[in-house]
Amino acid sequence: MATTAKPATTAPDAHFRHAYTRDKAALLRRLSRLEGQVRGIARMIDREEYCMDVLQQTAALRAAVDSLNLAVLEEHVAGCLKSAVELGSADEYTEEVMDVVRRSMGRPVRARPPGD
Repeated sequence: MATTAKPATTAPDAHFRHAYTRDKAALLRRLSRLEGQVRGIARMIDREEYCMDVLQQTAALRAAVDSLNLAVLEEHVAGCLKSAVELGSADEYTEEVMDVVRRSMGRPVRARPPGD
């Protein structure tokens, strides 16, 4: 899994980069459901179930992943990005958020000029 470079800002507290920790239990429950969906799709493939049924389940899986992404992104904007604004680092964190949004939409990430 590719990782993004982290902006070089000093965090005001241990949760600056991890605003999602407030809802960590809920996110872990969502991930458990996603694991169950993947196992269910694998069983469908193993049993050679109808293609359209498999595709319907993979679409549901994608929607669940998108929902998880949105929840984490919302927490990032509400917590991490808000803190960055307060510290005067809004531009670099805003660009980081936009890179993630672009990737999630299948769009290319903008190249940064040298020195940024």
